[in-house]
Amino acid sequence: MRPVRDHIRVVVQGRGRRGRWARLARLLWVGAEVVTTLGVVVALLVVHQVWWTNRQAAAAAQEQVQALERAWEGDDAETGAEVGPGTGPGEAGVADGSAEDAPEGGSSPPEGGSESPSGSGTVPPSRRPTVGPVASAAPRPKPAPAREEAYAVLRIPRLGLAVPVAQGIDKRAVLDKGYVGQYPGTAGPGERGNFALAGHRNTHGEPFRYVNRLRPGDELHVDVRGRRHTYVVGQVLNETTERDTGVIAPVPRSAVRPEYGYSRPDAYITLTTCTPEYSSKYRLVVWGTLKSA
Repeated sequence: MRPVRDHIRVVVQGRGRRGRWARLARLLWVGAEVVTTLGVVVALLVVHQVWWTNRQAAAAAQEQVQALERAWEGDDAETGAEVGPGTGPGEAGVADGSAEDAPEGGSSPPEGGSESPSGSGTVPPSRRPTVGPVASAAPRPKPAPAREEAYAVLRIPRLGLAVPVAQGIDKRAVLDKGYVGQYPGTAGPGERGNFALAGHRNTHGEPFRYVNRLRPGDELHVDVRGRRHTYVVGQVLNETTERDTGVIAPVPRSAVRPEYGYSRPDAYITLTTCTPEYSSKYRLVVWGTLKSA
């Protein structure tokens, strides 16, 4: 009897398919890691832009407000030291042609000379004290603020806001520093015309984030070298286009929505910012007029 030999054949199937799935799984894993890393980087950038730069700009703006206030206090102290108690511009002083320059008893000095303090002779004309205003008695004129330099402080009591005002509306040099910028060519604080300002609503200090909460009757204070100009909010335009230049005209009136604005010359203030939040598609505008004393 012939022995029976069993032949077992093992057929391996699917090795190529499993290899393809393994390679696909590795690619998916690498892709997921890349996407996750990019997501973390983007999130960090957003945090930096929205939170960190915001805190930096707000802190720097507050330091600038304090620096301006200290400078104004120093100006007041310097002026007070120069004028002195009881003496001011136009009042009698030693060198301003007052009675102390005349001889005692009211008599006139001899022609061509004046009596000496000791009464022993005359003082030649070349040695007489100069008659005229004392240079130190009058406050020195202040130079106009340089472009993009903070020169005033805007205070909005309703919002608890105090922010520096600088000339110009350049983003990097003014607005991104947390400042409010004055539109070039517009009137100065307290002047007849339109004192027009722009500020960020989101990021970089976002000084105008809540100006939409202002209502007619709210006060806006603008301090310049210790002098305060108070404006009263009159109108709020919730939305207009970025090209609506009528809102910052000397007599402000919207060119897009002409039912908003004014029709006669006065001393105005205009606050402009982007709207809606986290968008620059439209502009929000707040107008006020100078409060009479």
